[in-house]
Amino acid sequence: MTALLEIYLVRHGETAWSLSGQHTGHTEVPLTEHGESQARALAQRLGETVFTHILVSPRLRARQTCALAGCAAASEIEPDLAEWDYGDYEGLRSEDIRKARPDWNVWRDGCPHGEMPAHVSIRANRLIARLCTLQGRVALFSHAQFGAALAVRWIGLPLDTGQHFALFPASVSVLGHASNHPATRVVALWNETPAV
Repeated sequence: MTALLEIYLVRHGETAWSLSGQHTGHTEVPLTEHGESQARALAQRLGETVFTHILVSPRLRARQTCALAGCAAASEIEPDLAEWDYGDYEGLRSEDIRKARPDWNVWRDGCPHGEMPAHVSIRANRLIARLCTLQGRVALFSHAQFGAALAVRWIGLPLDTGQHFALFPASVSVLGHASNHPATRVVALWNETPAV
């Protein structure tokens, strides 16, 4: 019997912009010193796990987290793991955006000159299709909002339900299958953060 796919979804460690609440899509913001400590703590959490594949967002903060967690040597860049493209809202906080658009919600409204929810859903679905060609344990180093998007699409929920799935810096979540019903996809673990 082949090993069922089990996805370890890892959010990158803390950055200055994750602390301030600024939307960080393509801007290359490095990990803070604390974020580096968080990423190193992931090495203990993930160290005993044998991964068949390790995929990483092209963004610096995800690559740094992967390296500090001890997973870089076997990793490959996966462009579909990049964070939501915030377009004109890059670097802004939600409260700043809502001064001009009081009811704005990225999960419903998307971002001008960036990604709309339908685009993110298509990207998540495309990545899931690729992941479903793999077996065993796969590690993904990604981001908060795209990670939530991937999780809800994994279990067949509409993209906008991702707003209810918070992901903390340097957290580990596991997407897999129900043990007695292997055709049923589940969120087996959500938002576990190793002690720093």
